[in-house]
Amino acid sequence: MKSDTKGMLIGFGGIAIFSLTLPVSKIAVQVLDPYFIVFGRAALAGLVALAYLFAIRAPLPSRATLPGFAWIALGAVFGFPLFITIAMTHGPSSNGAVILGILPLVTTVLGAMRFKERPSIGFWLSSLVGTGLVLLYALMQGAGQFSFFDGLLMAACVCAAVGYVEGAKLSAILKPKIVISWALVFSLPISLFFSALSYQTDYVYADLDIWLSFAYLGIFSMFVGFFFWYEGLRIGGIARVSQVQLLQPFCTLLASSILLGEPLTLLNLVFAALVVSTVMVGKRMLIKAPEPTPPL
Repeated sequence: MKSDTKGMLIGFGGIAIFSLTLPVSKIAVQVLDPYFIVFGRAALAGLVALAYLFAIRAPLPSRATLPGFAWIALGAVFGFPLFITIAMTHGPSSNGAVILGILPLVTTVLGAMRFKERPSIGFWLSSLVGTGLVLLYALMQGAGQFSFFDGLLMAACVCAAVGYVEGAKLSAILKPKIVISWALVFSLPISLFFSALSYQTDYVYADLDIWLSFAYLGIFSMFVGFFFWYEGLRIGGIARVSQVQLLQPFCTLLASSILLGEPLTLLNLVFAALVVSTVMVGKRMLIKAPEPTPPL
C-alpha cells in the first residue's frame, strides 16, 4: 500500500472520531458551562495522557520541541475547543459541520508554509473547489449571510490547523501518541486550574448522557483521535491527508442526525457526493514533499 493511501486511511480514523465532536458538544453544553467543557475535557485528557506516559516510561522531550508543544496546546488543546463550544451555544451542529469544511484548505496552506510542501496547481484547484462547495452550502443554509456563529467556527479552523501542522511536524521525530500526550500534560496546570474555577456544584446531578458526552470529548476527541490523525499526517503528508477532512462535515451531519435528530436532507447528500469527488481528484494530484522520517 502506498504511503499516501495508508496515511489517508489512518487519518480517516481520526476524522471519524473528530466528526462526533460538534454534536456531542451540543449535548454537553445543554447543562455544562462552555468554559468548563473546554478546560475540563483538556484536564481529563491530560490526566489520561499522564498515566499513559508514566506507563510506557516516556522520556522528557528535548527543549527544542517545546515551542511546537506550545503551539499544539494553543491551537488544538484550547483554541479549537473554545471556539466550537461557544459556537454550539449559538447554532446547530449540522450548520457548524459545514463551516468546518474549510479546515483542509487552511491546514494545507499552513502545512505548505511550515513544511515547504509544493502542491500542484491541480491540487490547489481541487481543494478550492471542495472548499467552495462547503462554503456555498453554508451560505445556502444561512440565507446568503455569514454570522457570528460562522466567525467562531472560522477561528476554530485556524486554531485546529495550527495544532495539526505543528503536531505533524513533531510526529516526524516523535511517535504521534507521544506528541499529543506531552502537549496535553504540559497544558495540565492551565486546564486543571480553569476547570476547577468554572466547575459548579450542581453538575454532579447532570444526567448520564451529559457526562458521557463530556468523557467522549476528553478521551476521544482530545486524545485518542490524535493518535490516528497525527500518524496519518506523518505518513501521507499534510497536504494530501488533510483533504480527508473534507469528509468530516458530512460524517458530522450524519452523527447530528442520529444523536440530535437534526434533519439529513437530499441537499446534504448531494453536497456530500460532490465534496467526496474533490477528495478523490485531489488524491491523484502531484504534491512534492519531503520523505516521512521514522519516529523515534
